[in-house]
Amino acid sequence: MNDLVVVGAGPYGLSIAAHAAAAGLGVRVLGRPMASWRDHMPEGMYLKSEPWSSNLSAPGGRHTLAAYCAGRGRAAEHGNPLPIDVFSSYGMWFARHAVPEVEEVTVTEVCPQGDGFLVRTAEGPPLPARTVALAVGVMPFVHLPEPLRELPPGHCSHSSGHRDLSRFAGREVAVIGAGQAALETAALLAENGARPCLVARRSRLNWNTVPQPLERPLLRALREPHSGLGTGWRSWAWSELPWAVRRLPAPTRERIAATALGPAGAWWLRDRFERSVPVLLGHRLHRAAAVGERTRLGLTTASGESVVLDVAHVVAATGFTPHLGRLELLDARLRAVLDTVGDGGTPELSAGFESSWPGLFFAGLLTAPSFGPSMRFVHGAGFTAGRLVAGVRKRLGGRGGPTGSTGTVRPDRAGAGHPKTSLR
Repeated sequence: MNDLVVVGAGPYGLSIAAHAAAAGLGVRVLGRPMASWRDHMPEGMYLKSEPWSSNLSAPGGRHTLAAYCAGRGRAAEHGNPLPIDVFSSYGMWFARHAVPEVEEVTVTEVCPQGDGFLVRTAEGPPLPARTVALAVGVMPFVHLPEPLRELPPGHCSHSSGHRDLSRFAGREVAVIGAGQAALETAALLAENGARPCLVARRSRLNWNTVPQPLERPLLRALREPHSGLGTGWRSWAWSELPWAVRRLPAPTRERIAATALGPAGAWWLRDRFERSVPVLLGHRLHRAAAVGERTRLGLTTASGESVVLDVAHVVAATGFTPHLGRLELLDARLRAVLDTVGDGGTPELSAGFESSWPGLFFAGLLTAPSFGPSMRFVHGAGFTAGRLVAGVRKRLGGRGGPTGSTGTVRPDRAGAGHPKTSLR
């Protein structure tokens, strides 16, 4: 019986596994390492966050992005964006040095069994586990605006569906959205020979400013402190106090998760974008139809005027919507009985990231309505990994490792603060 099975091998899953292994837990990691970064981001993209706030987490602060870059003669400097490919390679390096061997399998189901769980994969026999941590990343939660959902294949795609944008060379492409993914995808399309147009319902685009130096006069640093999520006291609070966010009322947490650190483009992208991409701001998408091999979009301006846009393809850079209903690998009956945050569809979690079903832990995007917006970023992996592994050890009776306690808690004996729950 495995102490912990981690489902997912992105920044959160790898960080959790590193802390679990260091704590002596018998841990197995399932998934394709850094899959979202390696497979679902176009070539030529850059890391938006600062290198010092983009570390995966290992005990003692080891295996940092800066250490990886230094070993390859590359500087990871404040104010100097790194290519996504460098970050992806760093994650693979971290997996080799800080984590037990990652098993590159596809998890098809996680369901309760006896005192623990059974994790089924497409490639081999099921794995029994005392506890499970779901660190599935963002791909299960891809969001498409409703008007685009009925378009035939080939007419529309999500921005996460592309690695190579050169196939759009010479074609008109509408990019829907106003965040970094939309702005950078549109710029890369133009640089790959396409004719993009950005469509956004916002009346203006927001751009981050050039980051302030790390070393500043004390008064200036106090007025606008640096944090892993940006400069300023509000960003500092979301970055450094996820535990405090969790103590807020559920509606407040939901609002913070949905609105804090809204869409904005990186400062280093602005010139590239503005010189190559036309924009339609204040335009709301209300209709989409396939007309032969073309796609016709019906837009409405803020004044109510109708606009028709005819393009070869639509790329929706419209983000991700976390909801348990989309997590199909988790047993449907188990999903149905989990406590959720307010009226939303995300799990209510303990301070140790444990759900209302004992032994079932969550990490990443699904935890943002519990711990705040830092859970949407790599920076949140450090807070998550340490707290979650402490929660796992508590669930296992405080003892880890393959020779540790085999005592477990039945699903109808929830821990402190959790209601009793049963599928019987």
